[in-house]
Amino acid sequence: MRAGDRLAPAAALVLNAFVWGLSWWPFRELQERGFHPLWSTAFTYFVAVAFFTALHPGAWRPFLREPKLWLLAAASGLTNVGFNWGVTVGDVVRVVLLFYLMPAWSVLLAWALLGERPTGAGIARLLLALAGVAIVLKRPDAAWPVPESLADWLGVAGGFSFALTNVMLRKLPHVPAPSRLMAMFGGGGTLAIAAAGVGALQHVVVAPPAPGLAEVLFILLLSVGFICANLGWQYGASRLPAQATALIMLSEVLFASASSAWLGAGEITPRILAGAALIVAAAAWSAWPSRRRGAELHA
Repeated sequence: MRAGDRLAPAAALVLNAFVWGLSWWPFRELQERGFHPLWSTAFTYFVAVAFFTALHPGAWRPFLREPKLWLLAAASGLTNVGFNWGVTVGDVVRVVLLFYLMPAWSVLLAWALLGERPTGAGIARLLLALAGVAIVLKRPDAAWPVPESLADWLGVAGGFSFALTNVMLRKLPHVPAPSRLMAMFGGGGTLAIAAAGVGALQHVVVAPPAPGLAEVLFILLLSVGFICANLGWQYGASRLPAQATALIMLSEVLFASASSAWLGAGEITPRILAGAALIVAAAAWSAWPSRRRGAELHA
């Protein structure tokens, strides 16, 4: 592919990263209006499910014969619950960085579920990412670098679930793309509303108020944004090498960090920058083509 032909797919991937990097803001605006991020996630994703069902009504049929689609839905649902809830209630920069421990989880999950034994380089990337997370988590007044808040745990869990989502997608190449898409959006909405319902019964999550025009617009904005982001990801990822896709997607860290620092929702300290450098380096290293792989691509 010529350099000029890569511009549109790369721009589509940057759009995806931009939407996810700024998604924390509308979720926080909805929370200030009485909508817990779990309810907001459920409403947002069910709007997307309705949209794609209208476009591809037959996309639900593979769910009857492919059990792994339900696992994909569960993994994607936990990813969205963890990320959307975490960036709403915690320090955005910290949560996004913990989420991007995902390459480390991928090494372990690919070994357990795909039988891909980690190489020496894979183990080194795992240790590099874990070192970065330890730096992010280690506060001066904390004895050990462990998650210390709900937002921290949600960021870690979201990254683990995202790695599992990617592994499940690799196990389902034979399933039509609309069905995989429906599993991801449907899982996000279902897991969010289930968690919100349990939280409401335990008096942890407050039932949402009747939405006004502003709330409806925010939910529609999120739905359209996530639909465009997903379409951008599918367009770009199908036209660029996987390594280039992964590297471009790291721009989400930049968008989230810059926007949250500007709007006062995240803190960027020298310690956070040092940890971020290691985490991003591990992710970039995992996406960087090896010499042997590069030779294959040019063969």
